Amino acid sequence: MLPGVRTPSPPGSTSVPKRRSRLTRERYIDGVLAGDRKMLARAITLIESSRADDAELAQEILEACLPHTGNSIRLGITGVPGAGKSTLIDALGMHLIREHGQKVAVLAIDPSSEVSGGSILGDKTRMNALSQNENAFIRPSASRGALGGVAQRTREAMLLCEAAGFQRIIVETVGTGQSETTVHSMVDFFLLLMISGAGDELQGMKRGVMEMADAVVINKADGDNRVKAERTRAEFQNALHYFPPPPTGWTPCSLTCSALTGEGIPELWNCVCEHTELLKSNQWFERIRRNQLKKWMYEVIERGLVRNFRNHPLVKQKLAELEHEVTDGRVTSFRAANRLLELYTKHEA
Repeated sequence: MLPGVRTPSPPGSTSVPKRRSRLTRERYIDGVLAGDRKMLARAITLIESSRADDAELAQEILEACLPHTGNSIRLGITGVPGAGKSTLIDALGMHLIREHGQKVAVLAIDPSSEVSGGSILGDKTRMNALSQNENAFIRPSASRGALGGVAQRTREAMLLCEAAGFQRIIVETVGTGQSETTVHSMVDFFLLLMISGAGDELQGMKRGVMEMADAVVINKADGDNRVKAERTRAEFQNALHYFPPPPTGWTPCSLTCSALTGEGIPELWNCVCEHTELLKSNQWFERIRRNQLKKWMYEVIERGLVRNFRNHPLVKQKLAELEHEVTDGRVTSFRAANRLLELYTKHEA
């Protein structure tokens, strides 16, 4: 087994993984608010748990930490595979720590296997400098099939990091071409990372992601690739002019940088700060944050409805039978779904 790979237990296995003893509510809260990185990691593990008996405690911890949140800049980074997202985050994070005296938390999402459900949580190996710095916290999590390339509990983990005193939160998405609207709806600045020489860049990136980007950054602009990266930057800058301007008053821009040499990293962060200052001055910053909270509420509702539906006794009783009827062609998927929904709604009514 590869180091860092999470895989489910084999079918029929009777072994039960040893569970670490649960701490008290106060221990979790005090540890997070004190900035204890180990306690922060344990608190995130608790909120990511799918166990029903962990849910209530996790909710209490979040509610206690909530008054201490909201004081960070939240940066989302997405891009094509191989663009160097993790390397860029390593360079940017160290710039924020060394030059600005900031504490940086990175929520790095790895794709889960559709076959085994496991994931290779290897981001720490690609962020060598940050992973060894006491002012940084890196939390790799599995996407577990969640749309938008983020884990289901990324919002909650972000709040805990803020409560622990991290002023800069970076969310690295899977970047597999799924809809990236989820991460856009939880950050203040959305960065699209690209590279030159990887084919037709403009055609290869979905229009929707381009429209959401506050900045397009061309990475690996060093050595012989510098001229090519600048040409790609100009192409993206021209393409951005064809999109409707965002209502915030911000004009999306394109930049070049080299995560390897550090060139362009200060300019990138200056762009993020300019964006933040503009949106705070025209009241769009808080307006967006409020809309994000509302969207989060509806996401929690939808997640709860799906969970209740799947756990409904009548649904569980009929689900396997209707699945067979659908796969055998005896009933349409539409009709089978409606039967299950009727069972659920009639019982709940």
